Amino acid sequence: MGTFHTGCRIENVTQRSKGATIHNLLVDTGSDYTWAPETTLDKLGIPREKKDLEFIMANGQKVTRSVGFAIVRVDKHFTVDEIVFAEKGDLLLLGARTLEGLNLTVDSKKKKLVAAGPLLAA
Repeated sequence: MGTFHTGCRIENVTQRSKGATIHNLLVDTGSDYTWAPETTLDKLGIPREKKDLEFIMANGQKVTRSVGFAIVRVDKHFTVDEIVFAEKGDLLLLGARTLEGLNLTVDSKKKKLVAAGPLLAA
């Protein structure tokens, strides 16, 4: 499939005027969560709601990180999701949960995000 990067805007859920654009996120459908720099999330006042969650990295290494809640915007699409406080050296990722919330899917030929279409209902 190959890889590609995109940007997004992260906003504080309770103070939407506090937001920052994050450039060069790796679109990673193999990662459940979106990872953003902890310095950015701290500056936006996003609290660490879940602490010491264990993650298994692609190389098999286990790490613990904190998670908070944020609004994620990509172009005209937006969602509220759990965001990992990425530490120095961590990859910045746009994960599968966020993509699903945004109702976006990967166009692997064009290496870009596209609308997933109508939402499924019962």
